[in-house]
Amino acid sequence: LTPFKIVSVFTLLDSNGFVLVSTKIALMSSPDKNMENNQTFLYFAYGSNLLKERLQLKNPSATVYCVARLKDYKLVFGNSKGLASDRWHGGVATIEDSPGDEVWGVVWRMSISDLESLDNQENVMLGAYRPVELSVKTKGQDISCRTYIMNSCVYARPSPQYLQVIVMGAEQNGLPKEYQEKLRAIKTNMYDGLLPMMTELEQNLKEMKDRKQELESYV
Repeated sequence: LTPFKIVSVFTLLDSNGFVLVSTKIALMSSPDKNMENNQTFLYFAYGSNLLKERLQLKNPSATVYCVARLKDYKLVFGNSKGLASDRWHGGVATIEDSPGDEVWGVVWRMSISDLESLDNQENVMLGAYRPVELSVKTKGQDISCRTYIMNSCVYARPSPQYLQVIVMGAEQNGLPKEYQEKLRAIKTNMYDGLLPMMTELEQNLKEMKDRKQELESYV
């Protein structure tokens, strides 16, 4: 695996100058000249960002690095301080300590230029999620990755659409079948209204499918 170094890149202060969030990130040297300043970081996704087309809506540099397992955590759904998600109309994914459990996800390699966009997606500045550096396991090795944990989580069921995106991402990246079945068994809030996010995502999926077919036609 590519060597990396830990550097501090994010500190959030309140109006009185007190530190609200301070985190560190693993920066890697990248051979890809398209990555800004050849600097990349590893991000462990376990929710809707399992799906490539979802993550790349705002973070185009993301490429799959590996599938990995986070030990002693479990996947749960809720809203920060109980404030319902306008984007997904239901609870959204987070992780919490749970000895003996595990969360499967995808490690993405991303350009440092997408770090601000990723933080914005997770509403870090609004205090909904906090970035953390955790160690995940893949093929017998430990990897240090950035991920996000919800603050003040109030449990709530996810919408069917949100859960669908997670399941699609798990299938797309070949997460263990048993874990995929566990995801499919999660109960939803049965919301059946329209979601602008799903419309945007479906359009992106269609564009990528058309692009793939176009490329294949030249082979």
